[in-house]
Amino acid sequence: MPSPAPTADRSASQAAPTSDGVPGGARVTADKKALILTRQAARESAARSYARHLPIVPVRAQGAWITGADGRDYLDCLSGAGTLALGHNHPAVVAAIRAVLDSGAPLHVLDLATPVKDDFTSALLALLPPELAADCRVHFAGPTGADAVEAAVKLARTATGRRGLFAFTGAYHGMTAGALALTGANAVREPAVAGDPFLTRLPFPHPYRCPFGLGGELGAAASAAYVRTLIEDPLSGAGLPAAVVVEPVQGEGGVVPAPDGWLRTLRSLTREHGVPLIADEVQTGFGRTGELFGVNHAGVVPDVMVLSKAVGGGLPLAVVVYRGALDRWAEGAHTGTFRGNQLAMAAGAATLRHIAQEGLAARAAELGGRLVGRLMRYQADHSLLGQVRGRGLMIGMEIVDPAGEPDSLGALPAAPGVARRLRAELLSRGVIAELGGRHGAVLRLLPPLTLADDEAEHLLGVLGRALDAVAEDRDAPRARAEAARV
Repeated sequence: MPSPAPTADRSASQAAPTSDGVPGGARVTADKKALILTRQAARESAARSYARHLPIVPVRAQGAWITGADGRDYLDCLSGAGTLALGHNHPAVVAAIRAVLDSGAPLHVLDLATPVKDDFTSALLALLPPELAADCRVHFAGPTGADAVEAAVKLARTATGRRGLFAFTGAYHGMTAGALALTGANAVREPAVAGDPFLTRLPFPHPYRCPFGLGGELGAAASAAYVRTLIEDPLSGAGLPAAVVVEPVQGEGGVVPAPDGWLRTLRSLTREHGVPLIADEVQTGFGRTGELFGVNHAGVVPDVMVLSKAVGGGLPLAVVVYRGALDRWAEGAHTGTFRGNQLAMAAGAATLRHIAQEGLAARAAELGGRLVGRLMRYQADHSLLGQVRGRGLMIGMEIVDPAGEPDSLGALPAAPGVARRLRAELLSRGVIAELGGRHGAVLRLLPPLTLADDEAEHLLGVLGRALDAVAEDRDAPRARAEAARV
Protein backbone atom coordinates (compact mmCIF):
# COMPACT_ATOMS: atom_id res chain seq x y z
CA MET A 1 0.00 0.00 0.00
CA PRO A 2 2.25 2.86 -1.21
CA SER A 3 2.23 6.24 0.47
CA PRO A 4 1.09 9.22 -1.61
CA ALA A 5 4.49 10.87 -1.40
CA PRO A 6 7.96 10.05 -0.06
CA THR A 7 8.24 10.51 3.68
CA ALA A 8 11.96 10.98 4.08
CA ASP A 9 12.01 14.75 4.58
CA ARG A 10 8.33 15.54 4.96
CA SER A 11 8.62 16.88 8.49
CA ALA A 12 11.12 19.52 7.41
CA SER A 13 10.18 22.89 5.94
CA GLN A 14 9.78 22.72 2.19
CA ALA A 15 10.30 25.27 -0.56
CA ALA A 16 8.53 28.63 -0.49
CA PRO A 17 4.76 28.17 -0.37
CA THR A 18 2.58 28.88 -3.38
CA SER A 19 -0.88 30.36 -3.65
CA ASP A 20 -2.54 26.91 -4.06
CA GLY A 21 -5.65 26.64 -1.92
CA VAL A 22 -5.52 30.26 -0.78
CA PRO A 23 -8.51 32.48 -1.69
CA GLY A 24 -7.57 35.40 -3.92
CA GLY A 25 -4.34 33.81 -5.08
CA ALA A 26 -2.23 35.72 -2.56
CA ARG A 27 1.12 34.14 -1.83
CA VAL A 28 1.16 32.91 1.74
CA THR A 29 4.17 34.13 3.64
CA ALA A 30 5.10 33.62 7.28
CA ASP A 31 3.60 37.04 7.99
CA LYS A 32 0.36 36.11 6.20
CA LYS A 33 0.12 32.89 8.18
CA ALA A 34 0.60 34.80 11.42
CA LEU A 35 -2.06 37.31 10.35
CA ILE A 36 -4.57 34.52 9.62
CA LEU A 37 -3.96 32.95 13.02
CA THR A 38 -4.23 36.34 14.73
CA ARG A 39 -7.55 37.08 13.02
CA GLN A 40 -8.86 33.66 13.98
CA ALA A 41 -8.04 34.32 17.61
CA ALA A 42 -9.75 37.71 17.43
CA ARG A 43 -12.84 36.59 15.51
CA GLU A 44 -13.63 33.09 16.73
CA SER A 45 -14.99 32.01 20.08
CA ALA A 46 -13.00 31.21 23.17
CA ALA A 47 -14.44 27.70 22.95
CA ARG A 48 -12.27 26.79 19.94
CA SER A 49 -10.04 23.89 20.89
CA TYR A 50 -7.88 22.21 18.25
CA ALA A 51 -6.83 25.58 16.84
CA ARG A 52 -5.30 26.58 20.17
CA HIS A 53 -2.91 23.63 20.26
CA LEU A 54 -2.29 23.12 16.55
CA PRO A 55 -1.32 26.59 15.25
CA ILE A 56 -1.04 25.66 11.60
CA VAL A 57 -2.89 26.98 8.54
CA PRO A 58 -3.64 24.03 6.24
CA VAL A 59 -3.82 24.86 2.54
CA ARG A 60 -3.53 21.44 0.89
CA ALA A 61 -3.92 17.83 1.99
CA GLN A 62 -3.49 14.38 0.49
CA GLY A 63 -3.73 11.01 2.18
CA ALA A 64 -2.19 11.17 5.64
CA TRP A 65 -0.48 14.51 4.97
CA ILE A 66 -1.44 18.15 5.45
CA THR A 67 0.57 20.99 3.94
CA GLY A 68 0.56 24.18 5.95
CA ALA A 69 0.63 27.71 4.60
CA ASP A 70 4.30 27.82 5.54
CA GLY A 71 4.99 25.02 3.06
CA ARG A 72 5.65 22.45 5.76
CA ASP A 73 4.14 18.95 5.58
CA TYR A 74 2.55 17.32 8.63
CA LEU A 75 1.64 13.68 9.16
CA ASP A 76 -1.99 13.85 10.28
CA CYS A 77 -2.66 11.43 13.15
CA LEU A 78 -5.85 13.25 14.12
CA SER A 79 -7.74 12.68 10.83
CA GLY A 80 -10.60 15.01 11.66
CA ALA A 81 -10.99 13.31 15.06
CA GLY A 82 -11.27 9.98 13.25
CA THR A 83 -13.58 11.21 10.50
CA LEU A 84 -11.18 10.77 7.58
CA ALA A 85 -10.99 6.99 7.39
CA LEU A 86 -9.36 7.17 3.95
CA GLY A 87 -7.32 10.27 4.72
CA HIS A 88 -7.55 13.57 2.90
CA ASN A 89 -8.93 13.87 -0.64
CA HIS A 90 -8.93 10.16 -1.39
CA PRO A 91 -9.45 9.64 -5.14
CA ALA A 92 -12.53 7.42 -4.63
CA VAL A 93 -14.17 10.02 -2.41
CA VAL A 94 -13.29 12.97 -4.64
CA ALA A 95 -14.60 11.13 -7.70
CA ALA A 96 -17.90 10.34 -5.95
CA ILE A 97 -18.38 13.97 -4.91
CA ARG A 98 -17.45 15.25 -8.37
CA ALA A 99 -19.89 12.83 -10.02
CA VAL A 100 -22.79 14.26 -8.02
CA LEU A 101 -21.73 17.83 -8.73
CA ASP A 102 -21.36 17.14 -12.44
CA SER A 103 -24.69 15.33 -12.66
CA GLY A 104 -26.80 18.34 -11.76
CA ALA A 105 -28.46 16.37 -8.95
CA PRO A 106 -29.97 18.43 -6.11
CA LEU A 107 -27.55 18.90 -3.22
CA HIS A 108 -30.21 19.44 -0.57
CA VAL A 109 -33.47 17.51 -0.49
CA LEU A 110 -34.45 17.27 3.21
CA ASP A 111 -35.34 13.59 3.68
CA LEU A 112 -36.70 12.86 0.20
CA ALA A 113 -35.67 9.69 -1.58
CA THR A 114 -32.94 10.05 -4.21
CA PRO A 115 -30.76 7.63 -6.17
CA VAL A 116 -27.76 8.87 -4.18
CA LYS A 117 -29.44 8.12 -0.85
CA ASP A 118 -30.64 4.73 -2.10
CA ASP A 119 -27.08 3.85 -3.10
CA PHE A 120 -25.76 4.98 0.27
CA THR A 121 -28.23 2.89 2.28
CA SER A 122 -27.39 -0.13 0.12
CA ALA A 123 -23.67 0.32 0.84
CA LEU A 124 -24.39 0.75 4.55
CA LEU A 125 -26.64 -2.29 4.91
CA ALA A 126 -24.06 -4.45 3.16
CA LEU A 127 -21.56 -3.80 5.97
CA LEU A 128 -23.82 -4.02 9.01
CA PRO A 129 -23.81 -7.12 11.23
CA PRO A 130 -26.09 -9.52 9.32
CA GLU A 131 -28.38 -10.06 12.29
CA LEU A 132 -29.07 -6.33 12.45
CA ALA A 133 -29.16 -5.74 8.69
CA ALA A 134 -31.77 -8.47 8.23
CA ASP A 135 -34.50 -6.35 9.83
CA CYS A 136 -33.40 -2.81 10.55
CA ARG A 137 -34.41 0.75 9.94
CA VAL A 138 -32.10 3.67 9.17
CA HIS A 139 -32.79 7.14 10.52
CA PHE A 140 -30.84 10.09 9.14
CA ALA A 141 -30.05 12.54 11.94
CA GLY A 142 -29.04 16.18 11.81
CA PRO A 143 -25.54 15.51 10.58
CA THR A 144 -23.62 15.13 13.84
CA GLY A 145 -22.94 12.17 16.08
CA ALA A 146 -24.42 14.08 19.02
CA ASP A 147 -27.75 14.52 17.26
CA ALA A 148 -27.76 10.83 16.34
CA VAL A 149 -27.22 9.95 20.01
CA GLU A 150 -30.15 12.19 20.92
CA ALA A 151 -32.27 10.42 18.31
CA ALA A 152 -31.26 6.97 19.59
CA VAL A 153 -32.24 7.86 23.15
CA LYS A 154 -35.56 9.34 22.01
CA LEU A 155 -36.22 6.19 19.99
CA ALA A 156 -35.53 3.88 22.95
CA ARG A 157 -37.74 5.89 25.29
CA THR A 158 -40.55 5.93 22.76
CA ALA A 159 -40.29 2.21 22.04
CA THR A 160 -40.09 1.05 25.68
CA GLY A 161 -42.24 3.67 27.37
CA ARG A 162 -39.52 3.96 30.03
CA ARG A 163 -37.46 7.03 30.96
CA GLY A 164 -34.30 5.75 32.66
CA LEU A 165 -30.90 5.57 31.00
CA PHE A 166 -27.66 3.86 31.94
CA ALA A 167 -24.40 5.48 30.79
CA PHE A 168 -20.79 5.09 31.91
CA THR A 169 -17.96 6.95 33.54
CA GLY A 170 -15.42 8.15 30.97
CA ALA A 171 -18.06 8.29 28.24
CA TYR A 172 -18.25 10.89 25.50
CA HIS A 173 -21.42 11.10 23.40
CA GLY A 174 -21.49 14.69 22.12
CA MET A 175 -22.08 18.31 23.08
CA THR A 176 -25.83 18.79 22.68
CA ALA A 177 -27.89 18.74 25.86
CA GLY A 178 -29.05 15.13 25.85
CA ALA A 179 -25.77 13.72 24.57
CA LEU A 180 -23.87 15.86 27.05
CA ALA A 181 -25.94 14.47 29.89
CA LEU A 182 -24.69 11.00 28.92
CA THR A 183 -21.10 12.26 28.72
CA GLY A 184 -18.88 11.76 31.73
CA ALA A 185 -16.64 14.83 31.48
CA ASN A 186 -17.58 17.11 34.38
CA ALA A 187 -15.74 20.11 32.92
CA VAL A 188 -18.03 20.36 29.90
CA ARG A 189 -21.23 19.14 31.54
CA GLU A 190 -21.33 21.49 34.51
CA PRO A 191 -21.18 24.88 32.72
CA ALA A 192 -24.04 23.75 30.47
CA VAL A 193 -26.03 22.50 33.48
CA ALA A 194 -26.37 19.33 31.41
CA GLY A 195 -28.09 16.52 33.20
CA ASP A 196 -30.88 14.00 32.97
CA PRO A 197 -32.89 13.22 36.10
CA PHE A 198 -33.47 9.69 34.80
CA LEU A 199 -29.79 8.93 34.13
CA THR A 200 -27.78 6.45 36.19
CA ARG A 201 -23.99 6.57 35.81
CA LEU A 202 -22.15 3.23 35.99
CA PRO A 203 -18.41 2.51 36.36
CA PHE A 204 -16.69 1.62 33.07
CA PRO A 205 -13.90 -0.97 33.39
CA HIS A 206 -10.52 0.72 33.03
CA PRO A 207 -7.32 -1.32 32.62
CA TYR A 208 -5.06 1.28 34.29
CA ARG A 209 -7.35 3.26 36.59
CA CYS A 210 -9.89 0.70 37.80
CA PRO A 211 -12.89 2.46 39.44
CA PHE A 212 -13.17 -0.42 41.95
CA GLY A 213 -9.47 -0.58 42.80
CA LEU A 214 -9.41 -4.19 41.61
CA GLY A 215 -8.01 -4.09 38.10
CA GLY A 216 -8.14 -6.52 35.19
CA GLU A 217 -10.80 -9.21 35.06
CA LEU A 218 -11.82 -8.59 38.68
CA GLY A 219 -12.63 -4.95 37.90
CA ALA A 220 -14.61 -5.89 34.79
CA ALA A 221 -16.52 -8.56 36.71
CA ALA A 222 -17.36 -6.06 39.47
CA SER A 223 -18.68 -3.59 36.89
CA ALA A 224 -20.85 -6.27 35.25
CA ALA A 225 -22.17 -7.37 38.65
CA TYR A 226 -23.07 -3.77 39.45
CA VAL A 227 -25.09 -3.46 36.25
CA ARG A 228 -26.94 -6.67 37.09
CA THR A 229 -27.69 -5.40 40.61
CA LEU A 230 -29.13 -2.13 39.34
CA ILE A 231 -31.36 -3.94 36.86
CA GLU A 232 -32.50 -6.84 39.05
CA ASP A 233 -32.48 -5.55 42.62
CA PRO A 234 -35.95 -4.15 43.43
CA LEU A 235 -34.30 -1.80 45.96
CA SER A 236 -31.56 -0.53 43.61
CA GLY A 237 -33.37 2.77 43.10
CA ALA A 238 -32.65 2.65 39.37
CA GLY A 239 -35.40 0.57 37.86
CA LEU A 240 -35.44 -0.92 34.38
CA PRO A 241 -33.96 1.64 31.97
CA ALA A 242 -35.14 2.57 28.50
CA ALA A 243 -31.63 1.90 27.20
CA VAL A 244 -27.99 1.25 28.06
CA VAL A 245 -25.61 3.45 26.05
CA VAL A 246 -22.01 2.32 25.62
CA GLU A 247 -18.93 2.97 23.49
CA PRO A 248 -17.09 -0.22 22.42
CA VAL A 249 -13.91 1.81 22.86
CA GLN A 250 -14.03 5.04 24.82
CA GLY A 251 -12.20 7.47 22.56
CA GLU A 252 -12.28 10.88 24.21
CA GLY A 253 -12.22 9.00 27.52
CA GLY A 254 -8.63 7.98 26.81
CA VAL A 255 -8.80 5.10 24.30
CA VAL A 256 -10.22 2.55 26.73
CA PRO A 257 -11.53 -0.63 25.05
CA ALA A 258 -14.52 -2.31 26.66
CA PRO A 259 -13.41 -5.80 27.73
CA ASP A 260 -14.97 -8.36 25.40
CA GLY A 261 -16.38 -10.54 28.19
CA TRP A 262 -17.83 -7.50 29.95
CA LEU A 263 -19.53 -6.32 26.77
CA ARG A 264 -20.96 -9.81 26.19
CA THR A 265 -22.36 -9.83 29.73
CA LEU A 266 -23.88 -6.40 29.15
CA ARG A 267 -25.53 -7.67 25.97
CA SER A 268 -26.84 -10.77 27.75
CA LEU A 269 -28.30 -8.74 30.61
CA THR A 270 -29.99 -6.19 28.38
CA ARG A 271 -31.45 -8.87 26.12
CA GLU A 272 -32.69 -10.89 29.10
CA HIS A 273 -34.57 -7.89 30.50
CA GLY A 274 -35.76 -6.35 27.23
CA VAL A 275 -33.53 -3.27 27.48
CA PRO A 276 -32.26 -1.84 24.18
CA LEU A 277 -28.47 -1.74 23.98
CA ILE A 278 -27.24 1.36 22.13
CA ALA A 279 -23.69 1.13 20.77
CA ASP A 280 -22.13 4.52 20.08
CA GLU A 281 -19.91 3.63 17.10
CA VAL A 282 -19.37 7.23 16.01
CA GLN A 283 -15.60 6.92 16.35
CA THR A 284 -15.14 3.14 16.27
CA GLY A 285 -17.24 2.36 13.20
CA PHE A 286 -15.99 1.17 9.81
CA GLY A 287 -12.64 -0.45 10.46
CA ARG A 288 -11.07 1.95 12.93
CA THR A 289 -10.57 -0.70 15.65
CA GLY A 290 -9.48 -3.51 13.35
CA GLU A 291 -13.04 -4.79 12.87
CA LEU A 292 -15.77 -3.14 10.85
CA PHE A 293 -17.46 -2.21 14.14
CA GLY A 294 -16.13 -2.03 17.67
CA VAL A 295 -18.79 -4.45 18.97
CA ASN A 296 -17.55 -7.12 16.56
CA HIS A 297 -14.54 -7.84 18.79
CA ALA A 298 -16.92 -9.24 21.40
CA GLY A 299 -19.28 -10.85 18.90
CA VAL A 300 -22.06 -8.58 20.14
CA VAL A 301 -24.96 -7.27 18.06
CA PRO A 302 -26.62 -4.23 19.68
CA ASP A 303 -30.21 -3.14 19.17
CA VAL A 304 -29.18 0.34 18.05
CA MET A 305 -25.99 1.59 16.41
CA VAL A 306 -25.11 5.28 16.24
CA LEU A 307 -22.87 6.07 13.27
CA SER A 308 -21.15 9.24 12.12
CA LYS A 309 -17.62 10.45 11.30
CA ALA A 310 -16.35 7.88 8.73
CA VAL A 311 -19.88 7.14 7.51
CA GLY A 312 -19.89 10.44 5.60
CA GLY A 313 -16.49 10.05 3.99
CA GLY A 314 -15.25 13.26 5.62
CA LEU A 315 -18.48 15.25 5.10
CA PRO A 316 -21.23 15.80 7.72
CA LEU A 317 -23.50 12.75 8.02
CA ALA A 318 -24.95 10.77 10.90
CA VAL A 319 -27.35 7.85 11.01
CA VAL A 320 -29.04 5.65 13.59
CA VAL A 321 -29.51 2.01 12.62
CA TYR A 322 -31.89 0.00 14.79
CA ARG A 323 -33.99 -3.14 14.94
CA GLY A 324 -37.32 -2.81 13.17
CA ALA A 325 -39.26 -3.71 16.34
CA LEU A 326 -38.17 -0.40 17.87
CA ASP A 327 -39.57 1.68 15.01
CA ARG A 328 -42.51 3.05 16.97
CA TRP A 329 -42.00 6.79 16.88
CA ALA A 330 -44.34 9.18 15.10
CA GLU A 331 -43.77 11.11 11.89
CA GLY A 332 -41.41 14.03 12.57
CA ALA A 333 -40.46 12.69 16.02
CA HIS A 334 -36.82 13.50 15.27
CA THR A 335 -36.07 15.64 12.27
CA GLY A 336 -33.62 18.25 10.99
CA THR A 337 -33.00 20.43 7.98
CA PHE A 338 -29.66 18.98 6.93
CA ARG A 339 -30.51 15.28 6.90
CA GLY A 340 -30.26 14.91 3.14
CA ASN A 341 -26.70 15.94 2.30
CA GLN A 342 -26.22 14.31 -1.09
CA LEU A 343 -22.49 14.98 -1.27
CA ALA A 344 -21.95 13.34 2.11
CA MET A 345 -24.00 10.31 1.10
CA ALA A 346 -22.01 9.89 -2.12
CA ALA A 347 -18.72 10.32 -0.26
CA GLY A 348 -19.90 7.94 2.44
CA ALA A 349 -20.94 5.20 0.03
CA ALA A 350 -17.57 5.42 -1.74
CA THR A 351 -15.74 5.29 1.58
CA LEU A 352 -17.66 2.29 2.92
CA ARG A 353 -17.16 0.30 -0.26
CA HIS A 354 -13.45 1.12 -0.42
CA ILE A 355 -12.96 0.04 3.22
CA ALA A 356 -14.63 -3.29 2.46
CA GLN A 357 -13.00 -3.91 -0.92
CA GLU A 358 -9.49 -3.09 0.29
CA GLY A 359 -9.79 -4.99 3.58
CA LEU A 360 -8.89 -1.88 5.56
CA ALA A 361 -10.32 -3.22 8.84
CA ALA A 362 -7.89 -6.13 8.75
CA ARG A 363 -5.14 -3.74 7.71
CA ALA A 364 -5.91 -1.53 10.72
CA ALA A 365 -5.72 -4.57 13.02
CA GLU A 366 -2.35 -5.65 11.64
CA LEU A 367 -0.73 -2.22 11.47
CA GLY A 368 -2.21 -1.12 14.79
CA GLY A 369 -0.82 -4.24 16.45
CA ARG A 370 2.63 -3.43 15.10
CA LEU A 371 2.44 0.18 16.28
CA VAL A 372 1.30 -0.81 19.78
CA GLY A 373 4.04 -3.42 19.99
CA ARG A 374 6.72 -0.85 19.15
CA LEU A 375 5.21 1.69 21.54
CA MET A 376 5.32 -0.88 24.32
CA ARG A 377 9.03 -1.22 23.64
CA TYR A 378 9.31 2.54 23.99
CA GLN A 379 7.48 2.19 27.29
CA ALA A 380 10.32 0.05 28.64
CA ASP A 381 12.69 2.99 28.09
CA HIS A 382 10.35 5.83 29.09
CA SER A 383 8.80 5.75 32.54
CA LEU A 384 6.50 8.61 31.56
CA LEU A 385 4.48 6.09 29.54
CA GLY A 386 2.14 4.60 32.12
CA GLN A 387 0.22 2.44 29.67
CA VAL A 388 -0.11 1.91 25.91
CA ARG A 389 -3.50 0.63 24.79
CA GLY A 390 -6.00 0.63 21.98
CA ARG A 391 -7.46 -1.37 19.14
CA GLY A 392 -6.52 -1.16 15.50
CA LEU A 393 -5.62 2.39 14.53
CA MET A 394 -7.20 3.85 17.64
CA ILE A 395 -4.23 4.09 20.01
CA GLY A 396 -3.62 5.89 23.30
CA MET A 397 -0.56 6.44 25.48
CA GLU A 398 -1.23 7.38 29.09
CA ILE A 399 1.35 9.95 30.21
CA VAL A 400 2.21 9.78 33.90
CA ASP A 401 4.50 11.26 36.52
CA PRO A 402 7.13 8.61 37.34
CA ALA A 403 8.00 10.45 40.55
CA GLY A 404 4.40 10.49 41.76
CA GLU A 405 2.79 8.26 44.36
CA PRO A 406 1.25 5.15 42.76
CA ASP A 407 -2.23 4.01 43.72
CA SER A 408 -2.99 0.61 45.22
CA LEU A 409 -2.70 -1.05 41.81
CA GLY A 410 0.52 0.74 40.87
CA ALA A 411 -0.99 3.32 38.53
CA LEU A 412 0.96 6.58 38.61
CA PRO A 413 -0.63 10.07 38.66
CA ALA A 414 -1.54 11.63 35.33
CA ALA A 415 0.93 14.19 33.96
CA PRO A 416 -1.09 16.53 31.74
CA GLY A 417 1.71 19.09 31.50
CA VAL A 418 4.10 16.47 30.17
CA ALA A 419 1.41 15.27 27.74
CA ARG A 420 1.02 18.81 26.40
CA ARG A 421 4.77 19.07 26.04
CA LEU A 422 4.82 15.83 24.06
CA ARG A 423 2.03 17.02 21.76
CA ALA A 424 3.93 20.26 21.09
CA GLU A 425 7.15 18.36 20.48
CA LEU A 426 5.41 16.14 17.94
CA LEU A 427 3.93 19.15 16.14
CA SER A 428 7.33 20.84 15.97
CA ARG A 429 8.59 17.66 14.29
CA GLY A 430 5.71 17.49 11.80
CA VAL A 431 3.20 15.13 13.42
CA ILE A 432 -0.35 16.18 14.36
CA ALA A 433 -1.78 14.37 17.39
CA GLU A 434 -4.20 15.26 20.16
CA LEU A 435 -4.85 14.56 23.82
CA GLY A 436 -7.79 13.00 25.63
CA GLY A 437 -8.60 10.95 28.69
CA ARG A 438 -8.65 11.94 32.32
CA HIS A 439 -6.84 15.24 32.91
CA GLY A 440 -6.02 15.38 29.18
CA ALA A 441 -3.04 13.12 29.79
CA VAL A 442 -3.53 10.50 27.06
CA LEU A 443 -1.81 11.10 23.73
CA ARG A 444 -4.15 9.78 21.04
CA LEU A 445 -3.28 8.49 17.58
CA LEU A 446 -6.04 8.27 14.95
CA PRO A 447 -4.22 8.04 11.60
CA PRO A 448 -6.11 7.18 8.41
CA LEU A 449 -6.78 3.50 7.76
CA THR A 450 -4.75 3.98 4.57
CA LEU A 451 -1.55 4.75 6.51
CA ALA A 452 1.33 3.12 4.64
CA ASP A 453 4.15 1.13 6.20
CA ASP A 454 6.75 3.82 5.52
CA GLU A 455 4.46 6.44 7.06
CA ALA A 456 4.03 4.26 10.14
CA GLU A 457 7.80 3.95 10.44
CA HIS A 458 8.14 7.70 10.06
CA LEU A 459 5.57 8.21 12.83
CA LEU A 460 7.37 5.80 15.16
CA GLY A 461 10.70 7.49 14.53
CA VAL A 462 9.29 10.94 15.27
CA LEU A 463 7.51 9.65 18.39
CA GLY A 464 10.71 8.08 19.66
CA ARG A 465 12.67 11.30 19.21
CA ALA A 466 9.87 13.37 20.76
CA LEU A 467 9.74 11.07 23.81
CA ASP A 468 13.52 11.36 24.18
CA ALA A 469 13.31 15.16 24.03
CA VAL A 470 10.48 15.37 26.57
CA ALA A 471 12.24 12.95 28.93
CA GLU A 472 15.46 14.95 28.66
CA ASP A 473 13.61 18.19 29.47
CA ARG A 474 11.88 16.53 32.42
CA ASP A 475 15.11 15.10 33.83
CA ALA A 476 17.26 18.19 33.28
CA PRO A 477 16.23 20.09 36.46
CA ARG A 478 16.89 17.02 38.59
CA ALA A 479 20.29 16.52 36.98
CA ARG A 480 21.20 20.18 37.59
CA ALA A 481 20.13 19.89 41.22
CA GLU A 482 22.23 16.78 41.73
CA ALA A 483 25.22 18.43 40.07
CA ALA A 484 24.85 21.45 42.34
CA ARG A 485 25.02 19.21 45.41
CA VAL A 486 28.28 17.63 44.32
